[in-house]
Amino acid sequence: MSETVPRRGDTDRPYDIVLFGATGFVGELTAEYLAAHAPADCRWAIAGRTVAKLEKLREQLVAVNPACATLPVLYADASDPASLRELAARTRVVATTVGPYVWYGEELVAACADAGTDYADLSGEPEFADRMYLAYDARARETGARILHACGFDSIPHDLGVYFTVQQLPEGVPLRIDGFVRSNAMFSGGTFASAMTALGRGRQTLRAARERRTAEPRLVGRRARAPIGAVRRSRETGTWALPLPTIDPQMVARSAAALERYGPDFRYRHYASVKWLPVAVGGVAAVGAAAALAQVPAARSWLMDRYAAGSGPDAERRGRSWFTVRFVGEGGGRRVFTEVSGGDPGYGETAKMLAESVLCLAFDELPATSGQVTTAVAMGDALLERLTAAGLRFRVAAVRG
Repeated sequence: MSETVPRRGDTDRPYDIVLFGATGFVGELTAEYLAAHAPADCRWAIAGRTVAKLEKLREQLVAVNPACATLPVLYADASDPASLRELAARTRVVATTVGPYVWYGEELVAACADAGTDYADLSGEPEFADRMYLAYDARARETGARILHACGFDSIPHDLGVYFTVQQLPEGVPLRIDGFVRSNAMFSGGTFASAMTALGRGRQTLRAARERRTAEPRLVGRRARAPIGAVRRSRETGTWALPLPTIDPQMVARSAAALERYGPDFRYRHYASVKWLPVAVGGVAAVGAAAALAQVPAARSWLMDRYAAGSGPDAERRGRSWFTVRFVGEGGGRRVFTEVSGGDPGYGETAKMLAESVLCLAFDELPATSGQVTTAVAMGDALLERLTAAGLRFRVAAVRG
């Protein structure tokens, strides 16, 4: 384990961190990361609905760190609100990997908002983030809880990547940043289930977004936008750029709205970066077909049955996986090219990002924030430093002007 770091905040609760959903595919990877990297005085526990599986996981973790022989095992079930309230009351920070979050996530957010407990998940579901903002942001502000969604590949490389890029540009001027994502990774059953669920809930997603726009305070004297771009050939990257309608640009825009460092007029566009036009066309067609099938319940169920929840690529395949996000930023006569890169994005690096996020929330000196916040707003430089030390690469590739 790493060196002890100062503990921030209350210490009257039994635990600093509880990992809920620890026996799922990403949950196990996150537990292994915490076993190897949590500070020696970190009081953490694993939680889920099947105690026998948790005890088996604890045995596995002993091989990573012998101190895990006494790691606490807690019962909690997404369908048992009382167990979630008890869990939230006993810890300072909760990390959850239990999705699809639109089905299984709300009661835990509610419990954390009421208890003043920091919460971090891996949700890439825009509807869930918007619904949770509408229902629990105000309560979390009252209790001091920080509610953070998308603390994995969705959306940390993009949110913190833009945050890093903004720091390379002049202050007080309009900024324009484009992000280009490339990866060779595979997905797990849980990720596929979340994606198909989101695709099948288009009307609900649009409704939640409209309600949030109505409820959110409007910016005064500033603009922060994340419009969907068009398919185009990118001269900057030498690839075809396909608009990515994921949660990532929304998170970037929310960070920009909250942080004045992003300038008076900020715009971000988010793309998949594809070398060959036929691959780009095939990708657009595949997403369109998946979206169409997701509207038919029987077809959606059939597709989801093909990829069982809890399954995912093995260690060898994850070891060959990589991701790169390249950013092109402009403002005040300056142009910068930056890059965020790492290994397997969906699992190894996502587990690392989630674990480092909750360690950051539990132990680091951070800005005074509460309510539903983004990773850039809540943790900013502290998380950037942690992830860089953990092996993710944030670099400036070139500067012009």
